Amino acid sequence: MKKDRITTITKAAETIKTDLLVYFAVEAKGKMPACDAAVKPQVKNAFELKDFSGKAAEQILFYPPDQSKISAVRVLVLGTGPVNKEKDEGVALDMLREAGGQVAKVCASVKAKDVVICLPTPKHLSLALDDPEICAGALAEGVILGDYRFEKYKENTKKKTDYPGLGAIKFVCQDNLKVVRQGVEKAKNSAFAACTARDMANEPGNHWTSADFAAYAKQLAADTGLGYRCIEKKEMEQMGMGGILAVNQGSYVPARIVILEYLPENRTETILLVGKGLTFDSGGISIKPSAGMEEMKYDMCGGAAVMCAMQAVALEKPDVGVVAIVPATDNMSGSKAIHPGDIITHYNGVTSEVVNTDAEGRLILADALAWGIENFKPTCVLDAATLTGAVIIGLGHHYTGLVSNNDALVKAVEAAGNLAGEPVWRLPLNKNYEKQIESKVADIKNTGGKPAGTITAAAYLSNFVGKTPWAHLDIAGTAWAFTEKTYIPKGPSGTATRTFINLVRNWKTGKVK
Repeated sequence: MKKDRITTITKAAETIKTDLLVYFAVEAKGKMPACDAAVKPQVKNAFELKDFSGKAAEQILFYPPDQSKISAVRVLVLGTGPVNKEKDEGVALDMLREAGGQVAKVCASVKAKDVVICLPTPKHLSLALDDPEICAGALAEGVILGDYRFEKYKENTKKKTDYPGLGAIKFVCQDNLKVVRQGVEKAKNSAFAACTARDMANEPGNHWTSADFAAYAKQLAADTGLGYRCIEKKEMEQMGMGGILAVNQGSYVPARIVILEYLPENRTETILLVGKGLTFDSGGISIKPSAGMEEMKYDMCGGAAVMCAMQAVALEKPDVGVVAIVPATDNMSGSKAIHPGDIITHYNGVTSEVVNTDAEGRLILADALAWGIENFKPTCVLDAATLTGAVIIGLGHHYTGLVSNNDALVKAVEAAGNLAGEPVWRLPLNKNYEKQIESKVADIKNTGGKPAGTITAAAYLSNFVGKTPWAHLDIAGTAWAFTEKTYIPKGPSGTATRTFINLVRNWKTGKVK
């Protein structure tokens, strides 16, 4: 779907010709659900028959007769659940996002080419902030994210009857058009960024390499005015980036470090985003089991998240500076591959004993973090990486693991993730965990064993951030196979993209020191 096919208007929804006209009904604790006057008779009848109460995903689908004042072919009344003041703002917004995703599912089931969505009023929703902008934004995100599909490589097996997705979406509001339109525009920016991150992750390892990361960034910079730079392998060798070079040793595709910069002249602070761009992870000589290894094309989801967040940054032009860095390579077991027991030297001079070549993400992130902090002197740095299977053991697929050296930054990330429906859970980090990665032959070693594997991976990265406020997001459990939601497909979720966008949008100078 193209962005310009998603519009916000103020018009009588029933007069618009469309394949599907959608109204929402909000559950109201035993009372008739709150809904638009246009569908009140249908909702009242269904409620009195105890067929409909406005619970999440409950539906009334009807077909207006020819003599009806409604011009739509079909009308859907969709329950949202009890979106009310007692609920946490993030929970309430995610209920709206899920309602939007449910709309996309109904559109697919009836093969609607276009949809008109009558946005509920804040009065009906009773959100704590009574903010029509964020309400409209959450619903719009849900519809766009829920309409996502990746069928690039299915051209020969497609049928004419296959549903291609929505061609147009119209959001209708009766008042507050300006702020509602702002909410929908922001939703478009964040949702399309997340969908692009999903696209990147869905690409197979032979079609998404370090060169593709560089090509995407270069084109985005040309289209939007962002600054672009790509550090090639020879330059890495001159700079002494022993971590990413070591991981790349067994590959025929050269490593690259891809940088996008948004640095407005009036900025007072800069946020540095670093994303793991491991385009395929075989484990190297410490090879992974073959079962499920095809999913290791997703090991670049952190890189996709930070790169695609820059799409929204470029469009919204915040006051804060934002830089994204993606160290990109695959991890293969070619004849020159690094061996377990080898010792490498990172960009900042820290030596590391590589005891497991499958613990490679921290090696490439370490060089990127050290180089990025030295060159951009950011106010804070955040990294996102599908780093450890241990985070799935600890948190399942429901929370992203968070490790940080700064309480204020943690609060900002928690708030941003909550608003995005991408919750994070903080894990501790102290000297006891740091001791687990002490080496007898080098400064550190790249694994601390199975106990607290997520935390010891973060402990490794802490050697490359110094005193800079830093937050590490381990998205191994949420980058794919995330908690089942109507707006999140099977496969890659785009997790962390919208969290980073929210963080930048709500950034306040001086909040992190």
